[in-house]
Amino acid sequence: MVKSGGRQSENASANERLAAIVDSSFDAIMGKDLNSIITDWNRAAERMFGYSAEEAIGRSMLLLIPEHLHDEEADIIGRISAGEGVASLETMRKRKDGSLVAVSVTVSPIRNPSGDIVGASTIARDVTAAKESERRIRLLMREVNHRVKNQFAVILSMVRETNKRSASPDEFEEMIRARIMALSRSHDLLVTSEWAGASLFDLIQEHLKPFGHEERISLSGPLLTLQSNAVQNLGMAFHELGTNSSKYGALASEGGHVGITWTVETGPEAQRRFHLVWQETSNTDAGDGEPNEAARKGFGTVVLQRVAPQALGGSSGLERSPGQMKWSLTAPLEAIVVPQLGAENASDFNS
Repeated sequence: MVKSGGRQSENASANERLAAIVDSSFDAIMGKDLNSIITDWNRAAERMFGYSAEEAIGRSMLLLIPEHLHDEEADIIGRISAGEGVASLETMRKRKDGSLVAVSVTVSPIRNPSGDIVGASTIARDVTAAKESERRIRLLMREVNHRVKNQFAVILSMVRETNKRSASPDEFEEMIRARIMALSRSHDLLVTSEWAGASLFDLIQEHLKPFGHEERISLSGPLLTLQSNAVQNLGMAFHELGTNSSKYGALASEGGHVGITWTVETGPEAQRRFHLVWQETSNTDAGDGEPNEAARKGFGTVVLQRVAPQALGGSSGLERSPGQMKWSLTAPLEAIVVPQLGAENASDFNS
């Protein structure tokens, strides 16, 4: 038989443990009466809202609620007074410095020994990081949806144009597979960066890697982070240039060389412009990826002279002479780089 003194001791010990649990919680735990006056305030509440217990206790819970959400507190008190609880209400609360914090709030009735409801306990959890993650996921999903639709349009155009210029079903299959794989390589770079862009240096390397002969390719230019539209269109251009070079140009002949340079220049009215040059020298005449240029204008030429420059709001030039091939592109810098990430200081790379 447990004596009453023993029960009191056990109750006191249990209350102390409960108080310690509340005080050490990472969630803000607050008590209030039915007039919304704060009666209890743990350390996590101090950290979350910036008020010490001395500053908060005795003041209205409206202290933490943005003015446009004051009706929310009246609704909560009404539900608590009716014996109901409030589970996982996602809302906003206001810190001492005036900043807002996204929280998930759970509110439960507090009853006295007689069973009467005398107040409420509120647990608030900071869900700012979760909200930001959800926002980023939504943005990425919209971007992916847009990109997928854009990719479908590009692929349909590739299929149509490649079909026009293919001499046989086998040639069509080989060329369309290579072009779709090139789109995939650009896509992979964007996915890796969560659609934040891709380095121009990485883009060129990724698209020229399948053709080999890295020792005969040199790259030189400033560090630039390309936006997604530039990644896709420049990626297509580099694939066509690399394919042509590996079949008919510098990468197909002994001693051939490909030099790729890019600069950021200041043009008329102080407009910053991106300028890229693909220059190759070889012991054979350069084509454009098609065996009979006189009979058919190759899809590679269409990409280099029309598709890429138009998509980037710029202009291009394509020059051929025995053993020489040069493609140049000039476009507004804002159509090429991720805002505020274009570097002006040149640093050379050789591969």
